[in-house]
Amino acid sequence: MAKLNPNLLYLTLLLFSIAVASAHVFFEERFDDGWESRWVKSDWKKDENMAGEWNYTAGKWNGDPNDKGIQTSEDYRFYAISAEFPEFSNKDKTLVFQFNVKHEQKLDCGGGYMKLLSGDVDQKKFGGDTPYSIMFGPDICGYSTKKVHAILNYNNTNHLIKKEVPCETDQLTHVYTFILRPDATYTILIDNVEKQSGSLYSDWDLLPPKKIKDPEAKKPEDWDDKEYIPDPEDKKPEGYDDIPKEIPDPDAKKPDDWDDEEDGEWTAPTIPNPEYKGPWKPKKIKNPNYQGKWKAPMIDNPEFKDDPELYVYPNLKYVGIELWQVKSGTMFDNVLVCDDPEYAKKVAEETWAKHKDAEKASFDEAEKKREEEDTKDEVDSDVEDNDDDGEDDDDAKEKDDREDDSADAKEKDVHDEL
Repeated sequence: MAKLNPNLLYLTLLLFSIAVASAHVFFEERFDDGWESRWVKSDWKKDENMAGEWNYTAGKWNGDPNDKGIQTSEDYRFYAISAEFPEFSNKDKTLVFQFNVKHEQKLDCGGGYMKLLSGDVDQKKFGGDTPYSIMFGPDICGYSTKKVHAILNYNNTNHLIKKEVPCETDQLTHVYTFILRPDATYTILIDNVEKQSGSLYSDWDLLPPKKIKDPEAKKPEDWDDKEYIPDPEDKKPEGYDDIPKEIPDPDAKKPDDWDDEEDGEWTAPTIPNPEYKGPWKPKKIKNPNYQGKWKAPMIDNPEFKDDPELYVYPNLKYVGIELWQVKSGTMFDNVLVCDDPEYAKKVAEETWAKHKDAEKASFDEAEKKREEEDTKDEVDSDVEDNDDDGEDDDDAKEKDDREDDSADAKEKDVHDEL
């Protein structure tokens, strides 16, 4: 096995350290002591008693009890919180937006996304109607929606990414990264692994298409678009049309009690003729003159006007979280806005990657304990049911089901508004 050149290794590490050191970090929040002085809790929905409180916690299972984040703590509540950073433009810069999300509540329908906002925002009024520049993160609802949102605001209109990007759906921490480059390309990563990439031009409908089908073009009258044609050499077999559709059933027998004088002359019932193949048609052959399916030629779209600053957000100033949750328990941590994907990767390695194995072990232990408690509760419940007719339990269950259905419907309505 070849030995590593120590000088080359040192040079590689040195260059990496220089690159990371040169990263411009616009905002970084690891939710250590004093985090509340950097974040503003919105009064949105407070007058309606529907504003939820955030818990500062490491969660029920974690890889490090001292590594804390903020977690939604109340069911059936709206949540809105934001932090300000020095205003900047990503013109001629790579923009990296990254954060950790964990759904401890085994989320059925809801989001774990964050927003970047521009300009001046009244943080105490920040809510669902507040305009944003970028919305990014996981979204889960039932069996059909399990994806990563990447919504970009362009000319005061929100545009959803057209590609599907599956998200993680377990109850562990995952790190989501969105990278936007000056060449209008992007990359989405989950847990430092690339999940999707492409261009703003093709993967969002920010601009009209560069090319369109020529509306004036017409298919030529002599255009042959029949891929297969009847074989002119194929001939109908002689006597083909004389084959009857039905024939007398050869297995039918005249009933013993049949009386020709009273019942008339007996005839056997008919059955489909296995020899009958339907109306004759010549077999199909490949058309030697086939020209393919006709398509209108593409021409330059007269409505297209390129925008060399399509990727630019000139006055980014805030990062925010705005959610509605029927079931609380979503946690956010390690929020980062910078211009260097390598630095973002390093942060993910120092935080998520460092603790993920210990967190998984903590989760497995919690699940084992929960399963043991569930088993004990089932045994105790069976004992109680033997002394009860069960009517009260049925009434309580029916009431709970009605409440759950109502809450799920409201959650889906809020989700669908996205």
